[in-house]
Parts: sequence; structure tokens; C-alpha cells
Amino acid sequence: MTERTEGVAAAERPPAPPTRAERLAQDAAAAAEVRAHQTHPDVVALRVERVRAQVDRLCWTGIVLGLAFTMTNVQWFAAAGSTPWSLPWLAAWFLDPMVSLVLLAILRAEQVTARYQVPTGLWTRTAKWFTLAATYVMNTWASWADGSLSGVVLHSVPPLIVFVAAEAVTDLRDKLTEAVTVAFTDAAQRAVHERAPRRKAKGRKLFADYLAEAREAWTPGLVITPAWVRQATGCSRGLSSRLAAALSREEGQS
Repeated sequence: MTERTEGVAAAERPPAPPTRAERLAQDAAAAAEVRAHQTHPDVVALRVERVRAQVDRLCWTGIVLGLAFTMTNVQWFAAAGSTPWSLPWLAAWFLDPMVSLVLLAILRAEQVTARYQVPTGLWTRTAKWFTLAATYVMNTWASWADGSLSGVVLHSVPPLIVFVAAEAVTDLRDKLTEAVTVAFTDAAQRAVHERAPRRKAKGRKLFADYLAEAREAWTPGLVITPAWVRQATGCSRGLSSRLAAALSREEGQS
């Protein structure tokens, strides 16, 4: 067999299957790539964002269903024995949507303000409580007047659920927004630490180190803000919010 024939035969021969070590090396490379994407700060924050969206949808569904349940009772209260399909009877159907739409508008606004952790003020909470209280009174008035405890309980549950959910969802949004920031910051710090050379790991500044520097730089009467923390410690923008919150708690600032 000539050398040319041997070369053609070798070219046509199928490649040798990868060894166990080569397969393990390929699996390790693929796993490292997947983990790099899964632990990326934006991906971690996106997971928390998705949870926040699910919480919003569930709370909104419960609130809308609760308000829909109260509509008939409010109409009966407003109609006050009017003849069915008369003008007073028809007009009574507008009372519950009037109150509910104001409440939903307030909750929708708080959905945005809570996302950016902006306080809404006293009038907003007063309007929310007033609409919820009005819905509760109109739902349970007839049961109280008849002395029916079972009716009071039945017609109290939906308004109270709406009231509790309306209060709880605002706090949940605020905490979930904070969780997004913390998750992003922690993931970013972890990614930087993993990329840093091992010989420099001992010199990496920790959260406690930044907090100690900020504590030393702070003087009584100075308002603690993330911008001031960045100037005093040289930390990142994402970390400055956590440092400012921790130092404010220590010094009694809200």
C-alpha cells in the first residue's frame, strides 16, 4: 500500500471518541458558562423582579375580586328599597364603582411610588383608609341593623381582606424593591471577588470595612445620604445605599 493510499484511508477513518477526561472538561466548561449567566447581577435582580410582579398580580386579583363581591351589597344599601330598574335603583349601582375606582387609583399610584421608595404623604393614606372604611360600613350596615352576626362576619371578610391587602402590598413592594437592590449589589460584589486574583483576596474591602470608614467620617448633625457615603468611603453606587441605610439605623436617622 502506497503512502498516498494510507493517507486517504486515515482521512476517511472516523475520529476517535473523546476520552473521559475530555468529556469532563467539556462539562466543566459548559457548567461554568451557565453559572456565570445565572449569577450575573442583572439575572439575580431579574429573578426578584419576577417575584415582585407575581406578588403584584396576586394582590391585585384578590383586591379586585373583593371589591366585586362588595358591589351588590353597596348597591342594595344605596337603593334603600327603591323599585327595581327605577332611576334611584339604577343610580345606586354607581356608588360602589365610584369608591372602588378612587381606591384602585391610589393603589396604582402607590405601586409606582413604592417601586422607587418614594413616600406618598398623609392625604394619600387618609383617602385610602376612608374609601376602605366607607366600603366596609356600606357592606355591613344591614347586617348590623338586623342583628345578624353571621351576616356581619360574611360581609366583613371581603372589605377587611381588601384593607389588609392594600396596606400589605405597599410594604411588600417597598421591601421587594430593596431586595432587588441588595440582590444586585451582593451578586456584583461576588462576581468581582470571583474574578479577582487569589493573591489579592486578603486585601479586598468588606462591607464592615466601608461601614467603619463611614462611621469615622460621620459627625453629629450630618444627614447620611448615599452620595455622602460614596464621597467618604469611595464605595460603589450600589453599595452606598446599603451603607447609608445601615449607618442611619445606627445613628437613629430615619
